[in-house]
Amino acid sequence: MPPSSHARSETAPLDSYVKSWSPAPVTDEDPLHADPVVALSAVLDLPAPAVRAGDAIPPLWHWLYFLHWTAQRDLGPDGHPLHGHFLPPVPNRQRMWAGGRCEIVEPLRLGEPAERVSSLSAVTTKHGRTGELLFVTERREFRQGGRVRLVEEQDIVYRSGRNAAQHPDALDESAAPEPDAPWQLPFRATPALLFGFSALTANAHRIHYDAPYCRDEEGYPGLVVHGPLLALLMLELPRRQAPERPVRSLSYRLRRPVFAGERVSAYGTPDGTGAGPSAGLSAGPSAGPSAELSVATHRETRHATAEVVFG
Repeated sequence: MPPSSHARSETAPLDSYVKSWSPAPVTDEDPLHADPVVALSAVLDLPAPAVRAGDAIPPLWHWLYFLHWTAQRDLGPDGHPLHGHFLPPVPNRQRMWAGGRCEIVEPLRLGEPAERVSSLSAVTTKHGRTGELLFVTERREFRQGGRVRLVEEQDIVYRSGRNAAQHPDALDESAAPEPDAPWQLPFRATPALLFGFSALTANAHRIHYDAPYCRDEEGYPGLVVHGPLLALLMLELPRRQAPERPVRSLSYRLRRPVFAGERVSAYGTPDGTGAGPSAGLSAGPSAGPSAELSVATHRETRHATAEVVFG
C-alpha cells in the first residue's frame, strides 16, 4: 500500500504517491435497460427516445450504464468520492476529465446484458501551466454475447491543490457563437439540464449544481457544464446528420470549461477520409470517412474537440 498522504509533504512529486499503486482489473455487469436512454432523450429534449430495445446504443451513451453510487459518508466536501478503486492516492485531489478514445467493433445493443472489464492502462506525470499534473488512463472493454463490442480509454487528470486557471469574471448569456460549418447544433445548458445529467451519470460533484460553491470555492463564474455532456453533444452531430454512417472509432479532448446559461454550438465538418483516432486501442489506427467536431461559445471556438471515423 502507498504511504499515507498525512506522512508526506503536499509539495512531494505526484508520482511519489502512486509508485506502488496498481489496482487490479474490475468486472461489472449491467442489463442495459431502456430507462436511462429514455431519460437522457428527455434531458436532451428529443421528440422521442433515441433508440429502443434491440437497437444499437448511440456512441458514448454507454456512460449511462455500469454506474456506482457512492454513499454520502464517502463523499468529499466537493461532492466527489473520497475513495475509489481507480482514484489515485493523491492528497487534496482535484479531478478533471481530459478526454478519451473509443473503438466500436460492434455497437452495444439496448436491452441485452453486457459485461465491462475495467483496468488501469497508464499513469504519467506532466508539468503544465498550473503546476504538476497526474494523468490516469483507464481502459474499459465491453462485451455482449461473449464478444468484445467496444473498447474505451478515458484520460483523467489529477492535481494536488487548487487549480490556478483563469476564468471570466462574468458570463455573457446573450452572445452567440457563429461557427462556419455544415453541421451545427445550438444549445444552452440550463441548471435543470445539468441536474438531470448529473443524476443520470451518478455525478455528485458540486460544480454542476451548487452555484455559490462554484464561485466561492472553485473560482468559476457559474455552474460548470459536464465535460462528458460536451462530448455527447458533439457525437449528436453525426447521429443526427449522418444516421446511415455508423461510427467505428472516435477520440475527444476537453479543453476549456463551458458554463450554464452560455449560448453554445456543437459544430462539425465531415471529410472524405481521415486518420483513425483509435491508436493505442486494440485495432490500432484505421482510415476511412471521418468528421471533425468542436464545441464553441462566443469566448472560444474549441472548448472541446473530437474526431470520428465512420465504418
